Amino acid sequence: MFSLATKHNDPNAKLGWGERIGYGSGGFAFNMINGIIGSFLTIYFTSAVGLNAGVVASIFAISKLLDGVSDLIVGRLVDRTKSKLGKGRSWLIRMCIPFAITTMLLFYVPTNIPQMAQYVYVFLMYNIVNAVCLTGMIVPYYSMISLITGNSYERGFLGNIQQIFQTLGNVLVNSTFVVLLTKFTDSTKTLYTQRAFTMTMLIYCVAMVIVSLFCVFSTKERVTDSVKTTDESNEKKQDSNAMETVKALLTNKYWVFMTIANFIIFFVIIMFSVGTVFYCQYVMKDMGKYSLMSNAISVAQFAIMFATPLFMKKVGKSKVYTVGMAVMALGFLGSGLYTGSNTVIMVLLNALKGGGCGMAGGMALGMVADTVAYGKLKTGIDTVGMGNAGISAAQKVGLGLGTAVFGWVTAAAGYDGALDAQGIAQPEAVTAAINFLYSWLPFILSIIVFVIMLFFYHCESDLKKMQKESN
Repeated sequence: MFSLATKHNDPNAKLGWGERIGYGSGGFAFNMINGIIGSFLTIYFTSAVGLNAGVVASIFAISKLLDGVSDLIVGRLVDRTKSKLGKGRSWLIRMCIPFAITTMLLFYVPTNIPQMAQYVYVFLMYNIVNAVCLTGMIVPYYSMISLITGNSYERGFLGNIQQIFQTLGNVLVNSTFVVLLTKFTDSTKTLYTQRAFTMTMLIYCVAMVIVSLFCVFSTKERVTDSVKTTDESNEKKQDSNAMETVKALLTNKYWVFMTIANFIIFFVIIMFSVGTVFYCQYVMKDMGKYSLMSNAISVAQFAIMFATPLFMKKVGKSKVYTVGMAVMALGFLGSGLYTGSNTVIMVLLNALKGGGCGMAGGMALGMVADTVAYGKLKTGIDTVGMGNAGISAAQKVGLGLGTAVFGWVTAAAGYDGALDAQGIAQPEAVTAAINFLYSWLPFILSIIVFVIMLFFYHCESDLKKMQKESN
């Protein structure tokens, strides 16, 4: 069978570029769809379907509670999975097609049923897509970093590679989604028609399945319970129950810090993902600038991640992450103080946000893998599945709550998607709300993460000390 996976089975050896790229492609696949859901689902529900933004936001918020529980369930399933394809890859191949089908249905809300039935449909499909299908892909995918290699540098490198490919997924969506909506729309007044969304989503969902399968067959899982790795030299084989695993995670302070940081970062990400759509539509009053504004973030994020492995090698993952948070905060501070609509200035400020996000995001999964290794040396309990599930849950709750907060605040400010189809401008309060959500709230939250990482996170140094003591 054709495979780009590195031929050796040594978990401590370097990986080849074929496997690194193969792993990264999985992030590209699901992040295309995740990015579309994050950026365009709200405006699809409000403008194409005509649902109330506040009700939709409440659905998102309630659903994320269920989604967080499902992450823990899938994490436990990953820990207990036995398959020839491994603990992670076997789930990718099972879930990619269901994820594609249910996503198509999520963007195909029936229009010939009562509105209350539409809300029920949205609630059910949103939870199936996120709590079942997307969770069934993301948790195993994140776990694969710890399963493919036990080499600390390679874990950090894979985390950086997957972030590069996730960013490429964002760039592709930012550059083509509105273009495809324009091509497939059957209305002369608005891009947001059912036909446009159906045809566009079909293209992305087919691409997601193909790339996911490529990821499965170009990687190899080498780290097993019986393998002794450089980062896990004092390994204890222990079949712990779920409560013991949860306790081990909650007493792992560095895993807790990373969970909090991931929740906040993904809350911030949704602010500028959804926010860019609304900022272009209602502040700059030109959706033609969406690609430029959003790609300023994604391209800067993409570019900086080619340099972050060099920084990581010199100063470590956590310092790169901390500096990234400071840079991202400066970008949000600048857009908050500027409060204007000059395209050049906004592009430069968004590039600053993207550069900081790229520095932090490129280190994140490698840092999570380090916290899992730290916890295993401390307790003897392997929490790779549940540990990554908790991180995934924090990310998705951050995305969901962020989307909900955006909807609640704009709804409270008087936003009404039905006004768009009538050519009526939104109230001035909506513009003020969008400016706050797009700049000042993300700035405050970025500073909180910066402080946590600067003063409380010392996992890398502590992990090295523990490894030396165990040898």
